[in-house]
Amino acid sequence: MALIERFADLVVRGGINVQPGQGVVLHTGTAHVEIARAVTEAAYAAGAAWVEPIWSDGPMRRSAVTHSSVEQLSAVRPWALTRIAEWREAGAAWIRLLGEADPHLLDGLDPARVAAYPAEESQAMRRAIFGGMRWTVVGAPNPGWARQVFGEPDVERLWQVVGTAMRLDLDDPVAAWQQRAEMLAERGRRLDELELTELRYVGEGTDLTVGLLPGTRWTGGGVVDDAGIPYLPNIPTEEVFTSPDRTRADGVLRMTRPVVISGQVVTGLRVTLAGGRITEVSADEGADVVRAHLETDEGARHLGEVALVDKDSRIARAGVVFHNMLFDENAACHVAWGQSFPFAVAGGASMTEQQRVGLGLNMSSVHTDVVIGGEGISVVGRGPRGSTDLIRNDEWVL
Repeated sequence: MALIERFADLVVRGGINVQPGQGVVLHTGTAHVEIARAVTEAAYAAGAAWVEPIWSDGPMRRSAVTHSSVEQLSAVRPWALTRIAEWREAGAAWIRLLGEADPHLLDGLDPARVAAYPAEESQAMRRAIFGGMRWTVVGAPNPGWARQVFGEPDVERLWQVVGTAMRLDLDDPVAAWQQRAEMLAERGRRLDELELTELRYVGEGTDLTVGLLPGTRWTGGGVVDDAGIPYLPNIPTEEVFTSPDRTRADGVLRMTRPVVISGQVVTGLRVTLAGGRITEVSADEGADVVRAHLETDEGARHLGEVALVDKDSRIARAGVVFHNMLFDENAACHVAWGQSFPFAVAGGASMTEQQRVGLGLNMSSVHTDVVIGGEGISVVGRGPRGSTDLIRNDEWVL
């Protein structure tokens, strides 16, 4: 089986785990046409009733940002909200293929316009996902992404490192991911047993203490939906993660891998947090983009995720900066500002949004991961049993 076909099979059977008669929404870009076709073929072969592609295009986005106002770019589109509701009602599954074809395409444009988008649509999609819609997000190789990684559009070389990170080099990638997911789930269970109330990340340029909520639950590997069907929201995934108390984060963090935000590259990011809120931002490149992004809504300045990843990760061992946060966040410890995960606390999935906020979970139309780990990072958890080393010098020790 060709690499692209193995990729598509993993996305469909191991990712969203398509069931016979189920609909599939495929959100993809014009740079991924060949891969999108392979995923569509795999979905129909697995029994999908229909596959609806939702296309995006970088140059078209640049045209919109160049000529439209912030108000136009962020305006609510009722028909889009209706479509999301109908997908959810139909029990569809959702696939998103990522991979910036040109990460510098929006350079030089107004950061406020670059950051603008219909937030209500993003919130509606998150509600659909958290309401039981199975989903998976996967990186799709293309020449622009290869150029960002290697300095040249060597897609074949990119496919090789992506294939290794996604375990496509093994005899049965789906079975391999099931095994890896169970190992990560076991890490999550061990963290749950500690009943941690606080995490402290310490590394070069980072000293961040984050509070955790009562009843915090850690997630690692896959997820099981309400019907008992397992799936992988992200491929690859090497993390165990949860959502913190939005009001308790203090200290500084230094980003150790670049991130693309609103289509623009950010490097050397340094962030200060006090009382759970991001108060200061600086960066070698892209600080204005981050500041504009943090003005999206009130929750954008609060953390929605804390995650633990060690050097045993396949992405870390690849020794490559992927310039794609889906991969790079799985190379080392990271945090995210913005939306929390309702399932991060006991009973959270059945709560109203107001109840979640009252508990201390964060609400936002954004969710942006930044890597703060790697060589030298250590993480300590604190709880009723005292302090426990979780990661020491980038190695899992719990």
